[in-house]
Amino acid sequence: MKQEDEVDRILREWAAARPDLDIAPLAVFSRMTRITKHIDRVRVQAFDRSGLTAWEFDVLAVLRRGGAPYRQSPKVLVKQTMVSSGTMTNRIDRMVERELVRRLTDPNDGRGVLVEMTEQGQTLVDAAMTRLADAEERLIGGMPRAERERLATLLRHLAISVDRFELGSE
Repeated sequence: MKQEDEVDRILREWAAARPDLDIAPLAVFSRMTRITKHIDRVRVQAFDRSGLTAWEFDVLAVLRRGGAPYRQSPKVLVKQTMVSSGTMTNRIDRMVERELVRRLTDPNDGRGVLVEMTEQGQTLVDAAMTRLADAEERLIGGMPRAERERLATLLRHLAISVDRFELGSE
């Protein structure tokens, strides 16, 4: 017999309450929502233990992944963290105050700005990433590697579909 989760019960109840609806997408999205809540809690704990907020981690992660000298334009940070330019300006201001990043004049454009991660920022983001990787491994550790890879592939397809939908609705 297959193992059931809370979403199976929810789906049965919706099928009984609204047999006229195709609720098949709920089997995916309700599970994703519930899983996301668990992941968010684990991530917040990993970031807190490293002295960062989730949004600080997001910005520092973009800089760290970009490689030395760990600097990017605010435009790149906006795009990769999916926030508005006003929100990013506020975040950069707060991170400068915490000495996690510094602003530099763009050598290729005297009016432009680059955001560079400080040594302290790198230390904190590296610690947070280590804690995050360990925590997420514990969450997914019960799945065989082949199933993880298949799930990642399926989620990539879903992400592309959702991205296309979002782009089309703008």
